Amino acid sequence: DLQICQHRAPTCCTKKMEESYQAAVRRERNQSIQALNFELKYMIVGHITAFQEAFESLLRFAENRTSSLFETAYRPMAKEAAEPVKELFTDISLYILGAETTVESAVLRFFDSLFPLVYSRLINPGITDLSEDYTECLRLTRQDINPFGHYSKNMVTELSKSLWASRMLSQALSLGIEVINTTEHAALSKECSRALVKMQYCPHCQGLTLIRPCVGYCLNVMRGCLASVSELDAQWREFISTLEYLTNEMAASHDLEIALSGIWNSINEAILHAQLNGPQLSATVDKVCGQPKQQEGNLSSASIVPMKEVAETQTFMMAHTSLNNKRREFINYMKRSRTFYASIAERLCDGDLVMRDSSTCWNGEDVV
Repeated sequence: DLQICQHRAPTCCTKKMEESYQAAVRRERNQSIQALNFELKYMIVGHITAFQEAFESLLRFAENRTSSLFETAYRPMAKEAAEPVKELFTDISLYILGAETTVESAVLRFFDSLFPLVYSRLINPGITDLSEDYTECLRLTRQDINPFGHYSKNMVTELSKSLWASRMLSQALSLGIEVINTTEHAALSKECSRALVKMQYCPHCQGLTLIRPCVGYCLNVMRGCLASVSELDAQWREFISTLEYLTNEMAASHDLEIALSGIWNSINEAILHAQLNGPQLSATVDKVCGQPKQQEGNLSSASIVPMKEVAETQTFMMAHTSLNNKRREFINYMKRSRTFYASIAERLCDGDLVMRDSSTCWNGEDVV
């Protein structure tokens, strides 16, 4: 009653043993693919973590630098500006990690929150009554009167280019892990498990426990079993090319480090622009939002103090070098894995599974 290991010679197998062998080959095949995938998956997961740590380090640096700008140059509003600054960098971090948000909405929300502070602390420092309604009116007016000139739009443009490449790379790496996990659990067809039993276990039924499959025979069986997985070859190669493109983009015109380190300067230029146009802005705001309460006596507008260079350049350079090295190292490794899915059958037939350097092997029917 044997279904798979049918031979004319006497046999020591039963139908129940054949069923056990089928369960064994399924388990072994999954374990073999998991072992092959492990190194690739380990590298990708390691780099996802490394990239995220480098991103966070650069974001922290840029956030600290921006906070220092307010503490050094715009002290009257430094305390109240802390929350909008924090929100801006949280939004940037979430965007890189793939959240449903845009760089434009994050930057413009920041400038919406900044305008009431600039207006009441720098342009008109005598304002005492900054009610919720008045603050909201200033926020909404910001979009119409554009107090920060082209600097807010420039900041959106610069950050959008560089953060886009980082966001895409982050998503691409997660997709890579998803693909690898899916191939690990690809179902084994009935024909495939029978072919694997015939190749690996049918010799045992004749007491030939030390004979292993011939190399060519193993390759034929494995290629048949893994046809659906090896079909990923073209897409996997394209995926590697896309990763290469994204890492090059990040290192070239879309340099994340340069864009992040320039945020404080864009904000500084925007505030200076608003201060220089203070009288015109006040006239427009008075028409739209009305006149707020003023303190007795005329207070002069806060003096314009240029931002001092923050002495954190060394930390930034270390994060910058670290990110560049990680990119290079990662893409070199991924390029070597281009043929991963094309050569999966060869790799599974390598090692202990087949008989090498021997005069005898199993061809599916007999010892040859």
